[in-house]
Amino acid sequence: MSTANRETPRPAAGRAGIKKELPTHFKDYRHVWVFIELERGQVHPVSFELLGEGRKLADKLQVQLAGVVLGPPGEAVGNAVAEAFAYGADLVYIAEAPLLADYRNEPFTKAMTDLVDTHKPEILLLGATTLGRDLAGSVATTLQTGLTADCTELDVDTDSSLAATRPTFGGSLLCTIYTLNFRPQMATVRPRVMPMPQRTDKPVGRVIRHKLSLAEDEIATKVLGFLPDNQSAKANLAYADVVVAGGLGLGAAENLQLVKNLARAIGAEHGCSRPLVQKSWMPADRQIGQTGKTIRPKLYIAAGISGAVQHRVGVEGADLIVAINTDPNAPIFDFAHLGIVTDAIRFLPALTEAFTRRLSPHSRDKLAS
Repeated sequence: MSTANRETPRPAAGRAGIKKELPTHFKDYRHVWVFIELERGQVHPVSFELLGEGRKLADKLQVQLAGVVLGPPGEAVGNAVAEAFAYGADLVYIAEAPLLADYRNEPFTKAMTDLVDTHKPEILLLGATTLGRDLAGSVATTLQTGLTADCTELDVDTDSSLAATRPTFGGSLLCTIYTLNFRPQMATVRPRVMPMPQRTDKPVGRVIRHKLSLAEDEIATKVLGFLPDNQSAKANLAYADVVVAGGLGLGAAENLQLVKNLARAIGAEHGCSRPLVQKSWMPADRQIGQTGKTIRPKLYIAAGISGAVQHRVGVEGADLIVAINTDPNAPIFDFAHLGIVTDAIRFLPALTEAFTRRLSPHSRDKLAS
């Protein structure tokens, strides 16, 4: 990884170096940046979700919201820039180079850290995707700043510091983390944690271009080819409009078929809670919650799921949550919109049959509309 030269030494690490007063050499760091994740010509939707959240932070701080696009010269970068403005960016920084055609940690880290050192943002947000997590960690390490991962809430404190909230202790608690002595303040947010902002067509605004000072022979990793993941379309929980999930309350692995049957009847995706993945009853790409997928469906049906904190933070963005559980004191009833106290094993077949009778194949596709 390339290490950027910092103009001013940073304070010593540890509790002794923590002060509420920001060191003088960081006081000229301003504005909120969002990394626009562009891969193989497509912008990941989490980038637009973060622009919506970044807009709120920038307005509170009375600063500008900027998008950062890294990619090869061509139409895809131009489209990504236009979309960044459509979702609320005030300006966009661009680093275009053939070296950025495919994601590699070293050139992307070099481009981002050089941009930060030159233009000095106070907040930098990235999506907690496979790419985003890899880039965020190396950028934070290179810049010697703090990074809060997998945030569920972002806000600005009374002293204008970024308050980044995330689950901890296996999802049993929520903690708010501050980066007091370093800049930029960095955070990653998983897809679907934040709502998608409204898109508004508007002209492309101010664009600042940055030249990447790196040659191919300086990069250790080489891209030999691209093999798409043939399982990538297997589960689409994060962006499904209707989701049905099962938990330990179903009692046995074979009872998950009841969840799948209902999901098929109403044109939904199916998922599960963490304990079922731990028991190998369902693959990890079907897990819903803080350590799995975060979802924001129009309808979420949870059968036999208790509703621990780590599951709650992954589903509470749903428009309508229907909980089915035999325990009337289950935590899921504290945040579900509709609670049904009954045995899911008996209830799910009856619900599936009722939907099957009432819904035609066409209306199943329209269930969440």
